[in-house]
Amino acid sequence: MVNGILLGLLQSVIGKGNVTSRGNYAFYCPFCKHRKPKLEINLVPTTKNENPWHCWACDAKGKTISTLFKGLKVEGSRYTELNSILGTTYKTDRIELDNNIELPKEYLPLFGITNPTLTVRRALSYLKQRGITPIDILKYQMGYCETGKYANKIIIPNYNSEGKLDYFIARSFEADPFRKYDAPSADKNNIIGFENLINWDLPVILCEGAFDAIAIKRNAIPLYGKTMSKKLTKRLLNNDVKNIYLALDSDALKSTLKIAGDILHSGKVLHVIQLDGKDPSDMGFENFTELVQRSQEFTFSDLFSLKLAIN
Repeated sequence: MVNGILLGLLQSVIGKGNVTSRGNYAFYCPFCKHRKPKLEINLVPTTKNENPWHCWACDAKGKTISTLFKGLKVEGSRYTELNSILGTTYKTDRIELDNNIELPKEYLPLFGITNPTLTVRRALSYLKQRGITPIDILKYQMGYCETGKYANKIIIPNYNSEGKLDYFIARSFEADPFRKYDAPSADKNNIIGFENLINWDLPVILCEGAFDAIAIKRNAIPLYGKTMSKKLTKRLLNNDVKNIYLALDSDALKSTLKIAGDILHSGKVLHVIQLDGKDPSDMGFENFTELVQRSQEFTFSDLFSLKLAIN
């Protein structure tokens, strides 16, 4: 028998579902956004107490609702609701972190196109609005997907120092996407953003996202978040880089202080860029460059003062 409360929770997360001829429920897939409801979920638990789900369009699938929620990165309160509905501690399935990353099979390059389709024109228009130039597109090997899990998303690959793909991010160019960003499951502790493009003999700039690094244009490393990976920490603090600029969003003060402390203890010269509520990708190259030029050395005294201010 279908659990009506569980169905209600699912519909609050992924939208309305309709019963199929097999007794399952079909939803519009939040991964591939197919125009028809191709995501089918079995809401009657199997003998193993599982609720298998599968999208017949993009082949996204799993054995439990927990796996689905994990893939959608739903907030923690939804897991609490799920546990309560099922009357048991519903453990999230362990997701393997892949170190052998491949670009989506639907990936197509956005450079060297002579006869662009409507999708390509939309993708290029979105990039132009964000200040991305044709040179940037070629330099960062940007591409796009028309179908599949990453449909209507810009793909920005990340390569290590040996030129091997180790990560990528996917950003929707739709006006009101279900999910703006997506990325493969990977151990980000083994990743350095745009590592193949970094000159370790020059000052480096640490920022949050790929679009921020591209907007900064020179020796910028995206953290793909608000913390430094173990690989980046080791590489950054144990080589000849003397000057480091830190440009995280204003809402990441605690992360900024943690990274700043690590850098200062290593003896590097640190500058913290005050972004005033805007990302580098929003303010553009010239405005960000002005902030860099105005920045002053960040010291242990500055670090302690900020820590006291937020405590």
